[in-house]
Amino acid sequence: MSNVGRTTPSSWQHWWYRTGRFGASHAVLVLIAATMLIPFLWMVLASFKPLEEVESLNPFPTRLVSAKDVAPFDQGVLRRIARYVPRNYVEVFKQIPFARYYFNSLFVAAWVTFLQCLTSSMAAYAFSRLHWRGRDHVFRLYLATLMIPGVVTMIPNYTLMVKLGLLDSYAGLIVPASFSAFGTFLLRQFMLTIPPSLDEAAAIDGASHWQVFWDVILPLARSGLITLGIFTFLGNYGSFFWPLILIKSEHLRTLPIGMLYFDTMYGRQTNLIMAASVMNIIPLIILFIVSQKFIVKGIQLGAVKG
Repeated sequence: MSNVGRTTPSSWQHWWYRTGRFGASHAVLVLIAATMLIPFLWMVLASFKPLEEVESLNPFPTRLVSAKDVAPFDQGVLRRIARYVPRNYVEVFKQIPFARYYFNSLFVAAWVTFLQCLTSSMAAYAFSRLHWRGRDHVFRLYLATLMIPGVVTMIPNYTLMVKLGLLDSYAGLIVPASFSAFGTFLLRQFMLTIPPSLDEAAAIDGASHWQVFWDVILPLARSGLITLGIFTFLGNYGSFFWPLILIKSEHLRTLPIGMLYFDTMYGRQTNLIMAASVMNIIPLIILFIVSQKFIVKGIQLGAVKG
């Protein structure tokens, strides 16, 4: 009889070995992912609990939110909306100006992102498309600043803000973070992948350096700009140390600073802190879901020098 189509014992053993190895590796990855998600799930579940139940062994709230759990509002519309919102989330807005903190974080992060993308793209154009004496040496010195810890430059930056009169202001939060050696390096790598013939063709047509930069190079480096913008926004939205030492007024506090004072001034209200934390990370989750394909594409293109 022919043995065509039959599987030998060695083939079965090889198949079982590959299947077991595949299943074991995925089981390990699932376990690691579950371990990383446990703190996040605990935070979300704790944001729906009363304070006395936060440290209980039962991870889920013992009862659902009802109308009596909702703090009263004078405004009719807000009161009707509050009926569908858990009490902890309503209490956060009652005890602290959380909406103001939200606005400050989004406002500062948006301006820093815009200015950093603008300044980094202009510097990257100068380092990648223009030819001038000592360009590469200056770029190496520029990159060397990445090795300096931010704590080292914090005191000089603070002294500079005091002398410029930018202490306790939006400008003091925005201006020092509007320049980035990392952003310049990232966009320079993108611009090096653009053929120089495009610059030459634009110059022959009479375009100036600004027109080449704005109309030719910048649109082609869009993936790099989006990647830099995402990284910049994520980094500045959760900035803590610089706003902590610069901001004194309550109406200028960002979310991390506002939550710090909330935790210290009103006692340890873990359930409310968890509710504020959930609302804090919602914009970051939405931004990551919407832009993850741009992050992957940007990193892949930026890693190749053409």
